[in-house]
Amino acid sequence: MTSTVPASLFRADGSAALQAVFLDMDGTLVDTEGFWWDAEVEAFAALGHRLDESWRDIVVGGPMSRSAGYLIEATGADITLAELTVLLNEKFEQRIDRGVPLMPGAERLLAELARHDIPTALVSASHRRIIDRVLASVGRDRFAYSIAGDEVTRTKPHPEPYLTAALRAGADPALCAVIEDTATGVASAEAAGCRVVAVPSVAPIAPAGGRVVVRSLEEVDVPFLRTLIASP
Repeated sequence: MTSTVPASLFRADGSAALQAVFLDMDGTLVDTEGFWWDAEVEAFAALGHRLDESWRDIVVGGPMSRSAGYLIEATGADITLAELTVLLNEKFEQRIDRGVPLMPGAERLLAELARHDIPTALVSASHRRIIDRVLASVGRDRFAYSIAGDEVTRTKPHPEPYLTAALRAGADPALCAVIEDTATGVASAEAAGCRVVAVPSVAPIAPAGGRVVVRSLEEVDVPFLRTLIASP
């Protein structure tokens, strides 16, 4: 999929059209959220610290600077944020180089979006070096473009990543559907004015106005996303 030209504003029945779909990466598109936690556990074990399992819900889905900074403060580890960022990226890369499994329903949904010629982008808080490795595994041509966390001034939960994605698609954020698995990502998408499908991966997410919660991508298809956009 290479076109970034949005669909017309309205469908034949007069309802608002779905202009673009943006997907988060870790835990939403690919089953890698646990990879990050495993990398963090391994890194801190080497530093002589044991991570509390309860911290996992706190660091999931956030930007690297926030997650790594929290763990340094919580453990008192003798390592700088810059050093830990490099270490975690390296350990994560080692894991994804062994293979990146798609989440259930992701393969079918991406194929359906392509058939309907709906512009689709990957919007992640992960750094470009990580995103490119994942795209090499799952197929770069499945996405019109991607937005990395180190390519925006303010990453999730700030709305900038999704506002940037909508601007690049030439789309109205209110007519874009976002699929996310964490509260941090949901907050970013909603602040940008997008409609959200939440597929919780680690911590629960409650339904709310403009947001629906599903158990997996198996429940998501193009008619479902169009209905979400058309809903008041």
